[in-house]
Amino acid sequence: METTSRCSANSHLVIIGNGMASHRLIEALVKHPTRPQRITVIGAESAPAYNRILLSPLLAGEMQPDALTLRDANWYADQDVALILGEKVETLDRKSQTVTTDSGRSLVYDHLIIATGSRPALPDVPGIELEGVHGFRDLQDADALEAIAKRGDNAVVIGGGLLGLEAAEGLRKRGDDIKVNVLQRSERLMNRQLDTTAAHLLKDTLTQRGLQIITGAQLARLESDTQGRVAAVHLADGRQLNASSVIVAAGITPNAELGRQAGLTTERAIVVDEFLTTSDPAISALGECCQFNGTTYGLVEPIWRQVEVLAATLCGTSTQGYTDAPSATKLKISGVALYAFGPTEASAGHEVLSYHDPEQGDYRRLLLRDGQIEGAMLYGDTSQGPWYFEQALAGADLNAYRQALLFGAADVEVLQASMADQHNDTPDLSTSEAA
Repeated sequence: METTSRCSANSHLVIIGNGMASHRLIEALVKHPTRPQRITVIGAESAPAYNRILLSPLLAGEMQPDALTLRDANWYADQDVALILGEKVETLDRKSQTVTTDSGRSLVYDHLIIATGSRPALPDVPGIELEGVHGFRDLQDADALEAIAKRGDNAVVIGGGLLGLEAAEGLRKRGDDIKVNVLQRSERLMNRQLDTTAAHLLKDTLTQRGLQIITGAQLARLESDTQGRVAAVHLADGRQLNASSVIVAAGITPNAELGRQAGLTTERAIVVDEFLTTSDPAISALGECCQFNGTTYGLVEPIWRQVEVLAATLCGTSTQGYTDAPSATKLKISGVALYAFGPTEASAGHEVLSYHDPEQGDYRRLLLRDGQIEGAMLYGDTSQGPWYFEQALAGADLNAYRQALLFGAADVEVLQASMADQHNDTPDLSTSEAA
């Protein structure tokens, strides 16, 4: 589909946010011959865009901060992109098409992109505002958590998903004397990605390393000391955990306030159409702060596809627009590889194939319906995950190869070849009878 360019050659494109999504968009735009000539990006943080996925190894002491930087400030200048750092956009005036930062700087835009990302979702419990309560979303958070680890505090991590477990493991690795408790509201870790068996395997692995993990934990309140700092975490069942620091990693909240204040259509996030355009045609939204067909985003893969669509839209090149598509989750939790797609739980209509090798720490589970793969969970050895996902997307009928499926593509190919040989060796009875 041919689209009309949102930006003419002389128009001014202003991008609010200098995170991973914004940076990937800029990299895509500067490669286009019909790119907007004037591009200004405004970042609230003082550092240029960096890879937030690497915050966990940074916390664990496995990387240096410079290794996270995607491009330094000189690169932006070389690309004729104006970079403003350490300023937060506070007001958006759609009538005058002007944004104003907390420093008093005002910029007029022809087209605006809001890519403000998200922040930790805070539990609605007393004491959550106390000093000593942290998130784990940026470099400043990583610095704060490093200091916590080195002090050897009692730390409580709220959230047993990817970010919470990475924060907990980073704290454990960084501090010799720190005690880390992980609270998970669900009865299993990473309940959106892992089935019961895989979650138990992960819990056992992390417990053996020294983390204390409490599942089914209902948070009641945080208690302060006489200085107004967090001192303890109370659970609904009456248990109390000493905590000189609390790290909240229990989901995200889209940073949609700017769009909401400006009168854009918002729900949980800023609502966009298939071209990432908001209710104002002069404004787009991208990444974790946007919402499409009721869905908000926190994973990289769909956001990268949004970037491709928005870059094409801004430059007037062909695009079919963004659509949600099935995606696989590929993660590494504290050195343990995971790969999953499709339903987490088997339904009544699923045939379940599973394999578990405790000595090697490998677990695989496939969910089939009428011979087609609808879901997969791989723990440990995830090398066959992409092949399973390809078969699922293709809707391949794998009934004939069920006995080899759990061992992946190579074994299925051997079985296919064997079946083909048997077929070739079978006499053609219809020809014989005819003769």
